Amino acid sequence: MAELDPIIHQPVRLRIMAALTALSDDSQMDFVALRNLLEVTDGNLGAHLRKLEDAGYVSIEKAFVARKPHTYISVTPRGRLAFEEHVKALREILDT
Repeated sequence: MAELDPIIHQPVRLRIMAALTALSDDSQMDFVALRNLLEVTDGNLGAHLRKLEDAGYVSIEKAFVARKPHTYISVTPRGRLAFEEHVKALREILDT
C-alpha cells in the first residue's frame, strides 16, 4: 500500500502540488497567479512553498521582468513522483 506524504498532505500544499503537476514538465507558474488560484495570502503561500522547496518537491526561480521582481515555481521530478504516490495512497484509501 502506498503511503501518504505528510509534507503534501496539508491542504494548501496538496493544492499547490495539484496545480503545479497539472503543468507540463518544463512549465512554471508565477507566484501571483498561484496565489490568486489558491486564494491565499502571500505569506501563507510563501511558507508552504518553503516547506515544499526544502523537501525538494518544488523549484523556485526569482527573476526581474521590466525591473520588477517575479517569482516562478515549478515542480521537480522528485515532487511529481511524490505527488503521484500521494494520490495513489489516497485512491487506495477511498477504494477500501
